[in-house]
Amino acid sequence: MKITILMGSPNRKGSTSILVDEFNRGAEEAGHTCEVIDVCHANIHPCIGCVACGYEGPCVQKDDVEDIKEKLLSSDMVVFATPLYYYGMSAQLKTVVDRFCAYNSSLNSRHLKSALLTVAWNADDWTFEALVSHYKTLVRYINFEDKGMILGYGCGTPSMTKRSRYPEDAYRLGKDK
Repeated sequence: MKITILMGSPNRKGSTSILVDEFNRGAEEAGHTCEVIDVCHANIHPCIGCVACGYEGPCVQKDDVEDIKEKLLSSDMVVFATPLYYYGMSAQLKTVVDRFCAYNSSLNSRHLKSALLTVAWNADDWTFEALVSHYKTLVRYINFEDKGMILGYGCGTPSMTKRSRYPEDAYRLGKDK
């Protein structure tokens, strides 16, 4: 299986990257091919709502989204990896998701598998409610098949994350896909 991981953390050595590395390790051990796309350090502009794409054509903006589109449309699975920023995904990852509109039908027809990897400092039981709701809505709308979510409660620093069960959970999720 070909897996594209959309890494939505600007901190390349942060808690989110720990989960991504472990998911990647598990998936590759299981024989899958993974590509991590660092969306935070890519040249990606927000959707301008011009609808020139007709929701299924080329976007008027010439940035790295075209490469991401090609990778997603040739993948079997997409993994959304993000720290929790004010109860949602990072702005950088949201920008990529918003640009799905230019190839919505193509993406929908792929029936990709998907997963969510996320971390937050907060450990309250309601911490991930808004992000999980958004992810589930996205999965439903784009016809993805959710394969799991790693919700890293209490992972405010890399050392906190490394001491938690979540890296192992991410590894197992990658290995089981």
